[in-house]
Amino acid sequence: MPVLGTTAICALLLIGCAQSPYGNRLQYVEAGKIAITLTDAPFPHSLVSEANVTIFKIDARLKSESETIEDESNSPFQVLFEGETKVNLLELTNGVTKSFGETEVVGGSYDLVRVFVKDANVELTDGRIFDLKVPSGEQTGIKIFIKPELIVSGGLTSELLLDFDVSQSFIAEGGTNDVSEIKGFSFKPVIKASNMSVSGSLSGKVSTSINESEMSLEGAQLSVMAADTLNTTTFTDASGEYMVQGLRAGTYEVIAELDGYETQSTDEVNIVPGNETIQDFNLNE
Repeated sequence: MPVLGTTAICALLLIGCAQSPYGNRLQYVEAGKIAITLTDAPFPHSLVSEANVTIFKIDARLKSESETIEDESNSPFQVLFEGETKVNLLELTNGVTKSFGETEVVGGSYDLVRVFVKDANVELTDGRIFDLKVPSGEQTGIKIFIKPELIVSGGLTSELLLDFDVSQSFIAEGGTNDVSEIKGFSFKPVIKASNMSVSGSLSGKVSTSINESEMSLEGAQLSVMAADTLNTTTFTDASGEYMVQGLRAGTYEVIAELDGYETQSTDEVNIVPGNETIQDFNLNE
């Protein structure tokens, strides 16, 4: 499927506090820190110059010892960020970060995060801009479960990666063979939350050999598969490099493909928590 080449992140650091507004109904441990990052999953960008979202609030749900509290009068949600920030997801590539600042949070177990989006638009390479309707994201937030749950304790920093899947979130209406064929977009935000304590990253380079010289391949698609299920995809940049973040620890199959070249795959790519796994590909014509 058509997708954008590289992933990206923007970061929000959260600092824990010891006080709690929820009495003894919640399980507490020593306060700690949460670091949140936002990344874009692949997106077909040859006809698009910008894919913008305005995030005005992010919060996370603190669980009780036995169950998650749902009573709005005794809300377990801790505000992590509040204030409008416009993000062009296509600018966040290969580890470029954007900070959302810091705030205090209660120590404990967090199982869900909500991202509140106010505006979204797409600008095409021909200059046309489409302002998109945000479905429920402004009122109730986009809800993303954190699996496994994020534990904040002991003054340590726990990291959470929010993977904003641009390819699924911005759906083109009309044809996509030429920019003039696009008639608009629908916005259906899809975000995945990755607990970075059990996640790692995958990066590498895709090239080909010409007259015994190596040439980088831009626009090669990398598909990351887990148990025959597509986890995510990305494309190589102008240097032939790619990066995928927020992959849960385990073994994956990675497929590299580009029109005009033979598809290559490997099914034993091991992702280790807190580490970067390197996997290069050399494609034959």
